[in-house]
Amino acid sequence: MLEDEVEAWDRLAGRAAEPNPFFESWYLLPSLRHLPETDAVTVLRFEQDGELAGILPVVRPARYYRWPVPHLSSWLHANCFCGVPLVAKGCEAPFWRATLEWADGAPGAALFMHLRGIVLGGPMHAALQGVIACDGRKITIVHNETRAMLASDLSPESYLEASLSSKKRKELRRQANRLADEGEVSYERHTGADDIDQWCDQFFALEAAGWKGAAGSALACREGTAQLFRESLQGAAAQSRLERLTLRLSDRPIAMLATFLTPPGAFSYKTAFDEEFARFSPGVLLQRENLTMLERPEIAWSDSCASADHPMIDHLWRERRKVGRISIAIGGLIRRAAFNGFVRTEMARSPEISS
Repeated sequence: MLEDEVEAWDRLAGRAAEPNPFFESWYLLPSLRHLPETDAVTVLRFEQDGELAGILPVVRPARYYRWPVPHLSSWLHANCFCGVPLVAKGCEAPFWRATLEWADGAPGAALFMHLRGIVLGGPMHAALQGVIACDGRKITIVHNETRAMLASDLSPESYLEASLSSKKRKELRRQANRLADEGEVSYERHTGADDIDQWCDQFFALEAAGWKGAAGSALACREGTAQLFRESLQGAAAQSRLERLTLRLSDRPIAMLATFLTPPGAFSYKTAFDEEFARFSPGVLLQRENLTMLERPEIAWSDSCASADHPMIDHLWRERRKVGRISIAIGGLIRRAAFNGFVRTEMARSPEISS
């Protein structure tokens, strides 16, 4: 059924209150096709005036992290870096009311609803808080973290100067010059689908040759994640949602970056670099070139999709985005009372969590 409404789904993405490429058709459908255990995923659809106006994939896990507590949860996988529902602008509050009514009416064994990867302070979070305030149910941020983002009116050159000390900028120039001694250095930027299969193959080889390959976590280590990467990049390119940036040394790719373009934002999806050239910091040189994203008039911010305190991007991108996990009471009075007790216990056991 979802495959039959891609056109409406794509229209929804174009008018979303808050962009999330990972819930757009060209990413979520390949995720459902190629990743394991997706039979358990239910995709909630919200309509307003006969038009698709909201998408949220959910599951019913029997465990809540280390506890055997059934609950409803938004579905994220290891290569999904944002869990904000894809909702049409102006429909934020009606979407949340409908979602919570659905959870109340069909909780099954679930004690509560758990939303992962929510941008705290964003439009969808603000709308959820407004809806919750009206019906009095308990909502708790049970985890939050900050990750690097790029959001500035500065030029790329001025931004780099503000981010790195003169000593570090001098070292980066030295590394760039030493790399040029090894061969011809070039940067390539593509937004279309030309040669995308070859680009994907090169990315797989680059990533698999490094520590991710040794750890078994490279995309090419599993057929499902390799297919997801290839098909999502093809789909994103077809929707003008993709930028591929490559640093080449004598035509050999030594650093690569795939970015999803979702105006007014962008998401740095996947990057890899050749560890043989680590002494030249090819990943940092590529990110220096990537600062040209600041010159795109349609892009106001870029999410790094990186882990908190990332050793490289946190030093270069100075802005921060707060992302969290939120638990919400559902069902009747008894279930809500049980949830209140559970969440108090969770917060007491995890004093580092800020609510």
